[in-house]
Amino acid sequence: MIQSGQAIPSVKTQLINADGTMETTSDAVLGSGLVVFFSVPGAFTPTCHLNHLPSFVANAAKLRAAGVDRIVCAAVNDKHVVKTWAEASGALGEIDFLADGNAELADALGLAKDMSASGMGRRFTRSAALIRDGIMQQIFLEDAPGVTATGAPAILMALETAKA
Repeated sequence: MIQSGQAIPSVKTQLINADGTMETTSDAVLGSGLVVFFSVPGAFTPTCHLNHLPSFVANAAKLRAAGVDRIVCAAVNDKHVVKTWAEASGALGEIDFLADGNAELADALGLAKDMSASGMGRRFTRSAALIRDGIMQQIFLEDAPGVTATGAPAILMALETAKA
């Protein structure tokens, strides 16, 4: 798993944002300024759709006021599903999305999880991270179902602690 102080790897991915969908690389998206990056097991899955993503949408202004330049959500889904999820959730424009259809970014970051037992294949582990200029600063993982350590309130607390 990627550690604090390590550079974000360069992996081809699809960026979905208010400007549309485009091919890019993970280091291009996550490599400038202070980025909050969070990963979810899947678009439209209950916890991701009802808890994790909404916490970042609701706190986007607070995160930006705390110095965050970009908020990025990654999911192991194709670009069409991720785009539809971004639109349906009202997050497009507040959050940028990375569609990691083949779990290549999840693998490169060491955040892939085998969820085959539940019929989901390889997915992202639920996580959140603070990345500054392409260097991992802090990473948070959930060790149980739900969203506690990786939700926007926890990231806001981490940002506040870092200022102290």
